[in-house]
Amino acid sequence: MASVAERLAAARARLEAAGLPAADAAIDAEVLARHILGWDRAGLIVHGRDPEPPDFPARLDAAIARRAEREPVAHIIGRREFWGLEFEVTQDVLIPRPETEIIVEEALAFAAAHPCRTVVDVGTGSGCLAVAIAHELPAVRVTAVDVSVAALEVARRNAVRHAVADRVVFHHGDVLEGLHGGVDFIVSNPPYVPDGDAESLQEDVVRYEPRMALFGGHDGLDVIDRLFHQAADHLEPGGQLVVEFGFGQAEPVARLAEAAGWRTVRIREDLQSIPRTIVLAATGSQG
Repeated sequence: MASVAERLAAARARLEAAGLPAADAAIDAEVLARHILGWDRAGLIVHGRDPEPPDFPARLDAAIARRAEREPVAHIIGRREFWGLEFEVTQDVLIPRPETEIIVEEALAFAAAHPCRTVVDVGTGSGCLAVAIAHELPAVRVTAVDVSVAALEVARRNAVRHAVADRVVFHHGDVLEGLHGGVDFIVSNPPYVPDGDAESLQEDVVRYEPRMALFGGHDGLDVIDRLFHQAADHLEPGGQLVVEFGFGQAEPVARLAEAAGWRTVRIREDLQSIPRTIVLAATGSQG
C-alpha cells in the first residue's frame, strides 16, 4: 500500500505530464488531496507518510483526471476563499480572484469616512463582493444584482453560509435596470474581456467559467460604459462607484468615465502592479 505522500507525488507527476507547470501541479495536487482527506497543511505534513486510506486512491485519481482536463480546482472542490471567507462556486459563476478584494478594501475605506447604509453590487456572480461587504459592515444593506438566475442562487447560498442573508437583497436584472432609489456606494466586477481575446485566455477560464461573466464586447467595455451612464442616477450625493477592469484598460476606462460625467478619485493597482480598479465620484462631489 502506498503512502499518502507517494500517491501525492504520482498525482503531481500526472498533472505535469498533462502540461501544467510544476509549481501549479504541486499546489493543485496538494489542494485536491487535502480536500479529499479533510486535512489542513499541518495534517498533510504530520501524516503524509502514513498509509493511504482505502478510498483515497480512487477519489484522488478522479479529481486529478478532471484537473488534467483543465477543470479549475475551485470547481472540483466546489469552493474558493475570498476575503478570508469560503464561497461556493459552480460553473454558473466567475471564480473569485484575489485582485477583486481591492473593491472590498475601497468599500471599507469609504464606510470609515462617509455615511454608508446601502451598497449595490452589479454582476454579483458568487456574491463574493456583496457577502464580504455585508460581513464586514454590519450596518449596511446590500443589493446584489445579476442577469443570471443561476448565479443569484449561488450568491444566495453564500449569503446564508455567512449569516448575512437578512441584509442582502438579490435582484435579477441587467446592470442597474429595475432598481429605484439612491444608494451610497456601487461596486462591480463586470465582464471586461474583449470578445476577440477568447483564444488567448487560459483553457481553465474559457472552457469552464461563464462567458457572460467574462466577455464585454469587442473592446471589453460595453457593460462598464453602460454602468457609467446608469450609476449617477442611483448614487446619493457624495457616493462613489468602484469598478474592476482588465489589463491595459485603465486609460480607456478613465476616458469613458469622464465622458459619462465622473471624476476619477484614484486608480488602484493589484499585487502585480497592474492598474485594476477605478474609484469614481460624480463630477463636483467630494471624495
